[in-house]
Amino acid sequence: MLPDYEIKQKPSSMGRIIPYAEFILILIIIQCILGLFTGAESAEETIRFRLLAHSNSTTDQAIKEEIQLKIQPLVENAVTNSTSKEELAENLAALEPTILQIATSIAGDKAVTLERKNALFPAKRSGLVIYPQSEYDAYLLTIGSGRGDNWWCALFPKICYPEEEKETQEEEKVTFFLWEWITGLFS
Repeated sequence: MLPDYEIKQKPSSMGRIIPYAEFILILIIIQCILGLFTGAESAEETIRFRLLAHSNSTTDQAIKEEIQLKIQPLVENAVTNSTSKEELAENLAALEPTILQIATSIAGDKAVTLERKNALFPAKRSGLVIYPQSEYDAYLLTIGSGRGDNWWCALFPKICYPEEEKETQEEEKVTFFLWEWITGLFS
């Protein structure tokens, strides 16, 4: 007769996967709830505005900033006086000659063009809402060759962001009190 022995079973791999699956499911549920309560506007309901500088030189970027500062109040006024996308489109179309005149006077010898078309925009986050990279209905103001960094504005609702620029500020040296105290004892 064979002696009795204990049969050991390998732990199920499902037992290790279930907590991870639950965690991912909870994250998805939270994202869906946030999406419901943020009231994100759909991409079809927006008209965007994009400024393209001639280059990344400080002079060209300064020209772009000056143009942006001059036309932003006009665009914001058009947005606040509009109740629908169609009305906004009409208000912006009426502003086109004024925007071109302002941009041309500031740009100097560089050619300036303003056109409304479907333009490719990079992915952008606005609070909890993430706008995917896609083609959007937009006004495209190009200064010179338009090869510089740019800003984009979603005008319905009015949101205007400069593209994230790398900060060249000096960083403070991080020190730790305890380490400074210990090294101070031995110096």
